[in-house]
Amino acid sequence: MLFGGKGGVGKTSCAAATSIWAAAQGYDVLVISTDPAHSLGVILEQKIGPEVKAVEGVENLSALEIDPKVALKQMQGGVTKTEEKDLSFPGLDSIGDFDMGSAPGADEALAFAKVLEYIERPEHELIVFDTAPTGHTLRLLSLPDVLNSWLGKLIKLRYSMGRVWGGLKAIIGRGKDEKDDSIEVLQRLKKTVEKAREQLSNKSVTSFVPVMIPEAMAIEQTEMLLTALYEYEIPVEHIIVNMIFPEEVSCRFCKARREMQSQHLTRIRHIYSDQFKVTELPLLDTEVRGISKIKQLSSFLFSQS
Repeated sequence: MLFGGKGGVGKTSCAAATSIWAAAQGYDVLVISTDPAHSLGVILEQKIGPEVKAVEGVENLSALEIDPKVALKQMQGGVTKTEEKDLSFPGLDSIGDFDMGSAPGADEALAFAKVLEYIERPEHELIVFDTAPTGHTLRLLSLPDVLNSWLGKLIKLRYSMGRVWGGLKAIIGRGKDEKDDSIEVLQRLKKTVEKAREQLSNKSVTSFVPVMIPEAMAIEQTEMLLTALYEYEIPVEHIIVNMIFPEEVSCRFCKARREMQSQHLTRIRHIYSDQFKVTELPLLDTEVRGISKIKQLSSFLFSQS
């Protein structure tokens, strides 16, 4: 399950509440934060970090916050020297000390690498992703198509260059017995990306849950997100509308906020209720932090399911 939406709408809270509820039902759950800001540990009131660790006070639940620099080192550590050599091109030197972990788009690419990792080696019954705000999430979801196209072109290029390089080696009498596995490595990676694309679009195993609040900007960004999810064929069945003011309020400010939200709620119900299961969550009287408060939110969330 992937939770996404505009920043500040409660994606992390809903992801944590879903994870804790599912763990309480006996599922082996892993919740992963792909948001560079990492609010997951703050909400759980526990140090999470870049390694999978058990969540204290909750059976069957583990958590992970993806750190691009750590994830990059893990990826590099997982590539053998032979594969590293095979993926290189003749005549091109190493990029040296270039810090890929801080490159534009690195957060999404390395987050997707984790998606690939858990699809390849599933160790949990349920994986919940707390994604970054909408723009980051859209780049993350577009990566399978981008990578698939890029790898296809790279395989063709490597094949062409391999023949040229092989001819040169034959002429100068070097490397006759050397085995070139670079095409095989690239094809294996391409199949992995294709499998991830297939899994992400399979409604029996994947569900994306947009989270929003009853405000104009959140509605517009949800529309943009749903358009992209439809384009990438990512299944969506539920939408969460969060932080709704109570109907009976006494202060002038709260009444104004409630009236404004009511107008947007009417629009949301009109647009989405026929196509999606819309769950409305109240604005709680305190911030959602700590296991007990998350459980309170999950009781609201799943009482409507």
